[in-house]
Amino acid sequence: QAQLVESGGGLVQPGGSLKLSCRAPRMITSVFNPQIMGWYRQTPGKERELVASISSSRNTNYADSVKGRFTISRDNSRKMVYLQMNDLKPEDTAVYYCNALDTTQQPKYNWGQGTQVTVVS
Repeated sequence: QAQLVESGGGLVQPGGSLKLSCRAPRMITSVFNPQIMGWYRQTPGKERELVASISSSRNTNYADSVKGRFTISRDNSRKMVYLQMNDLKPEDTAVYYCNALDTTQQPKYNWGQGTQVTVVS
């Protein structure tokens, strides 16, 4: 079983909303809680990009392309990370992944399967 499991993707029209979830079934709470967690996305032919991150103290950072539309949050007691995506645009279409960030801001674990988000009229 993967360290991180993503869900919540789907097909939505422009302007719509989706909420993605990421769970860490194999991590114990004491490992999950201190980690910076991030949501990434990837489209065919492009590198995976970090779109949002959240620290253990809930400081957040966003890519300019999603700022003001996406909100990352976490529930440490449930070992969950969420990405609320509002006002979705066709360019948000991608496979979305979550991961922890290491001290060099690089993804820490093997990638899970991700969850597909498709924004189309």
